[in-house]
Amino acid sequence: MTKIAVITGTTRPGRVNLDVAQWVLEQASRRSDGEFELVDIADWNHPLLDEAMPAAFQQYANTHTQSWSAKISEFDGYIFVTPEYNHSISGSLKNAIDYLSVEWNNKAAGFVSYGFMGGARAVEHLRGIASELQLAHVRNQVTFSLFTDFENFSEFKPTAQSAAALDPMLDQLLPWTHAMQSLREDAMPVSR
Repeated sequence: MTKIAVITGTTRPGRVNLDVAQWVLEQASRRSDGEFELVDIADWNHPLLDEAMPAAFQQYANTHTQSWSAKISEFDGYIFVTPEYNHSISGSLKNAIDYLSVEWNNKAAGFVSYGFMGGARAVEHLRGIASELQLAHVRNQVTFSLFTDFENFSEFKPTAQSAAALDPMLDQLLPWTHAMQSLREDAMPVSR
């Protein structure tokens, strides 16, 4: 069964991000074409990137990086749930992503975002990062407005129209995740 991680996008105290991510998990888990798991970056308590070697070498010196690598490697694809901070993603999400490289390669990703402009500008930046990591990202995305999908800008209450965008994104993500499987298999080193 295809495994998809729903990855939170911030560790900020009082964040609504976890509510949005849990909603995504609940909705996605109703499907029968994949297994979905919440991966909360706050649980990992990543310090600012503290590995001496570039992530592409996978020569991790720190136990926290080794554990993060093992967790992310479990999945065939990802749904990033990101807020928009200053027209981009949060520093904590960027830091969590930057710890790894190969673990993201030849997998697929979808995006759920929120903010004053629906988080669209954060996803624009996240798409560039995903491309560099050889992480195929689907076109459809889910955007939530702080004006219409959050009561008092703090309690997540998605409108039916906004919520309806999740299934089309998942309808793209699952087949792309399956398609990327053959690339991962082809990229595996052959033992001689």
